Amino acid sequence: MSLERPTAPDPYSLLPAVGSFTVSSTDVTDGQQLPLSAAHDSAGGENRSPQLSWSGAPDGTKSYVVTCFDPDAPVPGGFWHWVAVNLPASTTELAAGAGADDASLPGDAFHVRNDFASREYGGAAPPQGDVPHRYYFVVHAVDVDSLEVDENASAAVVSFNLAFHTLARAVITPTYQH
Repeated sequence: MSLERPTAPDPYSLLPAVGSFTVSSTDVTDGQQLPLSAAHDSAGGENRSPQLSWSGAPDGTKSYVVTCFDPDAPVPGGFWHWVAVNLPASTTELAAGAGADDASLPGDAFHVRNDFASREYGGAAPPQGDVPHRYYFVVHAVDVDSLEVDENASAAVVSFNLAFHTLARAVITPTYQH
């Protein structure tokens, strides 16, 4: 059964405009279906975050935050799948699986709780037969060494803080449907 509803807008178009830079992946392609490895285990996947690499962040970048957000989830506020906070400015890549709860992130970086209520990457798991969902994997170039949040912050609180500290965003948006 498909849920009939309009497509949600690009969530980042609703925020103040910032610069952009480049993100790429050996695992996912913009506009293409996520591999099963990046789907949630409840959807038959491996729950493994994809490899991401980035370049061209603006001068003044002091850290990064990496997020994955699904604006097409059948809830008013979308669904946060991943939030990795306070990656050092020297970081230009996260290997596949860096979103695991036992993964070692660079420097003092850490994961905050996603909407699955775990501190890790939670893979794609749209309702069976639903419209294709978009997964916004975003690398945020941040103007401070660390956001003033801890591992108990919600994804929404991190996102709120990013509204005031993001210099630029690099976005890759694969889809998933099953």
